[in-house]
Amino acid sequence: MDVLFSRDKKEQPEPVKARVTGKIPTWLQGILLRNGPGMHTVGETRYNHWFDGLALLHSFTIRDGEVYYRSKYLRSDTYNANIEANRIVVSEFGTMAYPDPCKNIFSKAFSYLSHTIPEFTDNCLINIMKCGEDFYATTETNYFRKINPQTLETLEKVDYRKYVAVNLATAHPHYDAAGNVLNIGTAIVDKGKTKYVLFKIPATVPEDRMKGKSPLKRTEVLCSIASRSLLSPSYYHSFGITENYIVFLEQPFNMDILKMATAYIRGTSWASCLAFHKEEKNAEVGSNLIKLASTTARALKENDDQVYCQPEMLYEGVELPRINYAHNGKRYRYVFAAKVEWSPIPTKILKYDILTKSSLQWEEDDCWLAEPLFVPTPGAEDEDDGIILSVVISSDPQKPPFLLILDAKSFTEQARAYVDVEVHLDLHGLFIPDTDFDSGKQAPSQEVQDSASDCHVVSETRRA
Repeated sequence: MDVLFSRDKKEQPEPVKARVTGKIPTWLQGILLRNGPGMHTVGETRYNHWFDGLALLHSFTIRDGEVYYRSKYLRSDTYNANIEANRIVVSEFGTMAYPDPCKNIFSKAFSYLSHTIPEFTDNCLINIMKCGEDFYATTETNYFRKINPQTLETLEKVDYRKYVAVNLATAHPHYDAAGNVLNIGTAIVDKGKTKYVLFKIPATVPEDRMKGKSPLKRTEVLCSIASRSLLSPSYYHSFGITENYIVFLEQPFNMDILKMATAYIRGTSWASCLAFHKEEKNAEVGSNLIKLASTTARALKENDDQVYCQPEMLYEGVELPRINYAHNGKRYRYVFAAKVEWSPIPTKILKYDILTKSSLQWEEDDCWLAEPLFVPTPGAEDEDDGIILSVVISSDPQKPPFLLILDAKSFTEQARAYVDVEVHLDLHGLFIPDTDFDSGKQAPSQEVQDSASDCHVVSETRRA
């Protein structure tokens, strides 16, 4: 991952017109909005983990066959404090910020004391959440930031704790058919209990919209689940959903709250306070802890009191999987994902057929690809009737970054949009159709240029 730290990215707050090759589907009108770390050094200080970098929002606006790109750093309190001090002064997941050596002893003592019960960062660099008619940059703390998806302007800071008692929450909420936001967070030692809280933020209701009220004020707790451990709750990145149930896995990867409270004093990061809980005292030796009939995966308790896991391998090296979200919580057939091989950086994207165990891949020399996002064709009936959007950057400095547009059925290239500015390798995001908000066009329509560039589509079949 060292290459990702080689240079901080410059923001491009004003829209830049892309050079389009190929043919963009006429129905594709909207904004691809994405989020991820863009700045890894501040002054002479450097972040220790890629997930700590300061959030850089960027977007591709697609209208009438034209594409415009812009990017802007999230003006979080964390960003502002760091830039003002010209050093990292707010601690992140893998980087603990310490007082300036020039500060006096009283300032240093106060900094150590304040980190015993830390004020978490609002550097919301992971994802984008739609809530009612508003959009928010999210991370895994209790904070998220409202943003303008058209200008990328940073708006108000929101604290989950004003609406639901959680100290942490996932950056990967789900949405039900009505557009309600479903999410889960952890309440740490709340009234003597540590628990996982499932909550719902309703879609905007007409009377609230007329009064200018946020749907956050109608946040509803669906249920809470007591943690098996008061001071070592499970760390979770996301959760599952079906048509009737929310599926939460209290996995044995735990946060040690006491270690987190003393991490600053001990000179370690919060990341070092996470560890696998190896014991499974109630299992019989030789027993398979996985009871699901739908998988061949096994987790066997052996004589040495260790549990040995044997996964059901569908496809090796898959990261950042996405589906046609209309099938979320239902039976689906296709998974779109990034593929990694010799390094953590994806060099291919793929379409995997769960039914036939076959796949299609797109790759090109020197290309690093972001999470593939599926956008359905209006009125589509087939699950894979739509297009795939992926942001591509190159390890070749002579090759500019571009937005890749593939036909989701055949995985053949439809178009690409080159931009002559720096683009960062991001994490997650969403596509906002123009029907979701009234947006003015940035420039008059113009015919696309050139023919589609060469690409490689590889078909292969694998068995689980």
